[in-house]
Amino acid sequence: MVAIPENDATVKIIIRLIIALTGLVVLILLFYAEEDWRGWRAWQKFKREWEAKGEKFDFVSVVPPTVPDDQNFALTPIVFTSYGSMLTRDGNFIPYDKRDNYFVDRLKMSVAYNSDWPVTHGNGDWQTAKMSDLKVWQNYYRALVAKKNEFPVSSQPQTPARDVLLALSKYDSTIEELREASRLPYSRFPLDYNVEDPAEILLPHLAALKQCAQVLQLRAIAELQNGQNEKALDDVKLSFRLADSIHTEPFLISHVDRIAILNLTLQPIYEGLAEHKWSDAQLVILDLELSKLDFLADYKLAMHGEMGTKYGVVHYLQRHPGIYLSLLGDASNYGHMSAAEFMVATAMHWHLVPSGWFYQNQLRCARAFEAYYLPLADVNRQMLVPALILRANATVEKERENLTPFKIFECLALPVLGNVAEKFAYARSSTDLARIGIALERCRLAHGEFPESLDALAPHFMEKIPHDIINGQPLHYRRTDDGQFVLYSVGWNETDDGGVIVMVKGSSPGIVSSEGDWVWRYPGK
Repeated sequence: MVAIPENDATVKIIIRLIIALTGLVVLILLFYAEEDWRGWRAWQKFKREWEAKGEKFDFVSVVPPTVPDDQNFALTPIVFTSYGSMLTRDGNFIPYDKRDNYFVDRLKMSVAYNSDWPVTHGNGDWQTAKMSDLKVWQNYYRALVAKKNEFPVSSQPQTPARDVLLALSKYDSTIEELREASRLPYSRFPLDYNVEDPAEILLPHLAALKQCAQVLQLRAIAELQNGQNEKALDDVKLSFRLADSIHTEPFLISHVDRIAILNLTLQPIYEGLAEHKWSDAQLVILDLELSKLDFLADYKLAMHGEMGTKYGVVHYLQRHPGIYLSLLGDASNYGHMSAAEFMVATAMHWHLVPSGWFYQNQLRCARAFEAYYLPLADVNRQMLVPALILRANATVEKERENLTPFKIFECLALPVLGNVAEKFAYARSSTDLARIGIALERCRLAHGEFPESLDALAPHFMEKIPHDIINGQPLHYRRTDDGQFVLYSVGWNETDDGGVIVMVKGSSPGIVSSEGDWVWRYPGK
């Protein structure tokens, strides 16, 4: 038992210390109470104002509606194998120690063995007016058989198209089963939208869909060169269905994958147009498939999904603040953090961050979405304005110069969204260019040559000619001396560069740069 000091001076000192500590505790409590109230009040005020305009911020608001199981493409036996090793049909996560080691992903297919890509120089690229070289693929498959019996080959070389089709015939039954499944009217993959942290939602099906699209692309090109245009059309339509199967998912990565599938699917369409292989009836069907795509509306969905995800992540960290450090990596990465980031990370680790700071971070993220990223795509005017991204990037950079605990999530999460917006703009522009390319080919079939101007296309070959989504002006079009044409948008730099394409250096496959125009043209004769 501790003896109470009898010395009056000692007692006074202890009393003063107790009073000081009590005052400090009171001040700390007042600080937390004030910060919590201030942050909560600011967020609630902003939220009420925007919800009155019809806006929704929580992740639940972007979850796609359920669909009947028996009409759901994503629940068919063949598609289920793309995610069934990790998720149940109800979307529940299967623990690692409970997974079936012999589970077979029947949707997993590849145009090359062991995911190596030795034949990229045989791939076409409509962006740079390059046709596919099936001779390269033929040589690859015939040489591979000496090392690995992975793809069937004939005893004697056939035409490149036939040898490629023979090699890919290993997937014939899978593709036909997938085609049958694609006839179902709905698609909703069983993802666990109820998970506490939206950033942890697994998306194992995306890679499989993209790999399928790669196989369908090469197969359709080989079918075109083999004179099997109807089969090529069926494969193109199936590839579009794969992209459509995830269009309601509110994740940026899902839509980035859809854009990648679109780019793959455009290649056989392009090559069929360049070599005049599509009939008028087939061109009408291709235009109909492309007309269903609306990447500006998809951009809105993806941005709302991203905003909802940020909302969910911030509230998850609010409940589990100690996890923040693990998200940033090990201690060796702390040197790359600003003083404010390090202070907040350390405070979060010890559960010392006022809950009001989370609300302040949520507020700043949501404010940036409403001010810059969501207005970027104007669905009514069918435009996407790059200038807003420049303003958003400049704002974030300015915030970094005076970084406070309220701005951490804004500065960490938002800068990458500008690059994503450009992908959506390019996808929409590519769709418009392809549709006009189809209308031009229909006009050539009817009149023997491409028209002098795009005005000749409406309304017979297309109801309305799309404008340039970047500036709202007519797309640029001119006939060339070899009887071909050049069709282009001014692109992300908003400058008419005369139809010049600029590719990102060192990118493989080629990635169109922010500089230069977005062009649709055919190889010179």
